[in-house]
Formats: sequence, C-alpha cells, structure tokens
Amino acid sequence: MNGNRLFLSNLFFSSLHSPIGHMKFSISSAELLSKIQLANGAIGSNMVVPILEDYLFIINNNKLTISATDLETSITTDVDVIADEDGSVAIPGKILFDTLKALPEQPITIEVDQKKFSIEITSSYGKYKLSGDNPEDFPAIPQAENTERVSISAHLLKEAINKTIFATTNDELRLAMTGVYTQIDFSKITFVATDAHKLVKYTFSGLEGDVNTSFILPKKSLTLLRSALPDNGSVEISFNKSNAFFSFDDHHLVCRLIDAQYPNYNAVIPVDNPNLLVVVRRDLLNSLKRIAIYANKTTNQVHMNIDDGSLTIEAQDLDFSNEATEQLTCQYEGTPVTIGFNAKFLIEMLSVLDTDEIRMELSTPNKAGIIHPSESPDDEELLMLVMPVMLSR
Repeated sequence: MNGNRLFLSNLFFSSLHSPIGHMKFSISSAELLSKIQLANGAIGSNMVVPILEDYLFIINNNKLTISATDLETSITTDVDVIADEDGSVAIPGKILFDTLKALPEQPITIEVDQKKFSIEITSSYGKYKLSGDNPEDFPAIPQAENTERVSISAHLLKEAINKTIFATTNDELRLAMTGVYTQIDFSKITFVATDAHKLVKYTFSGLEGDVNTSFILPKKSLTLLRSALPDNGSVEISFNKSNAFFSFDDHHLVCRLIDAQYPNYNAVIPVDNPNLLVVVRRDLLNSLKRIAIYANKTTNQVHMNIDDGSLTIEAQDLDFSNEATEQLTCQYEGTPVTIGFNAKFLIEMLSVLDTDEIRMELSTPNKAGIIHPSESPDDEELLMLVMPVMLSR
C-alpha cells in the first residue's frame, strides 16, 4: 500500500512538469476499469463511424468524465483523478479495456498529447502507447432539456426490468414491442412488455413525482441500466419527447425513446377467469423443465390437465416417439380443464418470480392464462399472461 502511495505521489509531482498541451492524470487501474466496464455496454462495432468505438475522456477540476455511445444509448460516469490540467481525448475502447483487464490493481498515469491525440499509459510494469481521436468528433451526448422528472427506488426499478424485459420481442417489424412500455400516472408507474405470445404488467405505487405520461424504453438500454443499478438508493428519471435520462450515484444513462404506438394491451387481458389453480412455483418450474425435454422442439407444447387437487403435465414429440408425464398436487377451484401452453414461455415467467406459490387464473382452453404471485406487497402488482397453443395429439 505504501509503495502504491509513493508511486502515485511520484506520478503527480512529475505531472507538474508535463509539456504544454499535454494532459496528464493519475488513477487506480481497478477504479478506472470499473468505470469503463459500466460504459462499455454502450460501445458497439461501428466501422461506418469508428469514433463510436471510443470512450470520451474529459477532465475538469480533477474530475474525469467518461462517456460512451452508440447514438441510441449513452452512458456517462464520473471519477476523481489527480490531473495537472483540464482537457479531453477520445480513446479507442477495446485496447484500453483489454489493457486495464490485464493489469493487476495499481496506480497508473495516462498522458495525452492534445495536439496529436497520442496517448501513453504508464504502469509499474512499463509504458503502453496508442493513438486516440479528436474529442470534437465524438457525438454530443443528449442533455436533459425541457424534461419532466420522477424519482424511483433503484431496487424496484431493477425488479421491474427483471420481470418485464424477457417478454419483449426481437421482431423489428413490431418496433413498439421491442421495448418496455412505461406509463406514469402521478404516484403510480406501470411497466408492460409483450411479444404477442406472452405479456407482463408490473405496477408500483408510491412514486415520487407529479407526472402523467407514457413512453417506450428500448431493450438494450434497459439491459445496460439493470447491470449498472445499485441495490439501494434512488434513481432520478427525467424524460422529454425524444430521450429518457437515468441518474444515480456518479452515473448517467441516456436512451432514445422508441417512437411508435404501443398496442392496447388491456384489450387482450381476459377479465372472466372462473378457474383458479394454486401450485408450488418451484415444483411446477422443475416439472416443466423436465417435461419440456420431451416436447416438440418447434412448438415446445405441454398439456396441463387440471382437476380437483391434481395437475398432470404431459408432452410428446411424435416425430421421435418421445413422451413424458408428471403429476403434481395443487389447489384447484373450478371445472376440470385441459389446456396447452408453450413450456418455454411458462419457464421464463416462473423463473423471474420469487414467491413460494403462484396463482393461475384460467377460463377455456382457447383463452389466455393469467399468472400472479401468491403474495406481493400492497404497493406492487404483477400480472403475467400467456397465450395457449392448440392442443395436438
């Protein structure tokens, strides 16, 4: 530890004598790596606009701001450094990321020639030189202008993403459904995702804000946001007609909203579901994982035969003469029913739930099934819908 302090001190004092036009700063390699790991998700491979493969480094008053963007999603994060002067440079992302990953934790110094945009990294092992780019060529990160604002628990936002993002579609022809529809109604916020085969609706009450609006958040941005969110604290969400801005700790994520009309999801949620099944979630999940092995690989179809106190799950693949059957105990109120579902969809839904039991509301074999957790806090509501598949033998 003392050696690290001495090395860092030497770097700082030597930087006082750096040439004019040379920006030089010192930082822990591990701390810098953790910061660019966060921003790395916004970097893509873009041969048309090569600078999008860079990180933008800006130093102002001994604070380093790191930005990355793919023009749809932008991530910015701040960290304190020891610097001799302010400045900026665009640094190729992959070579910097790989260098930091290969270094043990230690103080490093980075020196930038702001005329030639050449970069030299110094560690206790040696020096590494690479060519940077003109920071003025880096795309401008959207700024939060003319925005409305709400605040939400980071934990709840992460829960909302976990419980909805898997239900989005990858079909670009249905652009609206590639993202998560977000509806803010003063103290209540609702997240909805669907791919027309399954639907998830997650609602949380107790929002801090005075806003009534809706927008669609892209899947990639939410995936990056989920990995960056802390377990505690709050997230400030600002938004205008074009972008949403998420701020927490020293991090800022900006995403371009999906400009499309979201379908009327409430119209597909059945309201009359007289049959109620209650079953242990993990037992049903594990049974479906086993039974699905024997299902047709195209349809993933399983049959659920439900009667008083008994749930029988069956699957078969006639092409290979594969067949499997299991029986589970359950609680059931209603008329006996046999209904077919895509096992993959049910497994996805049950996997993101964390309650011991689930409630499944059913009507007829050709109408959607509704899944709820058996228990949930008073200020949360989760509804999952799965469309049936035609029974085949």
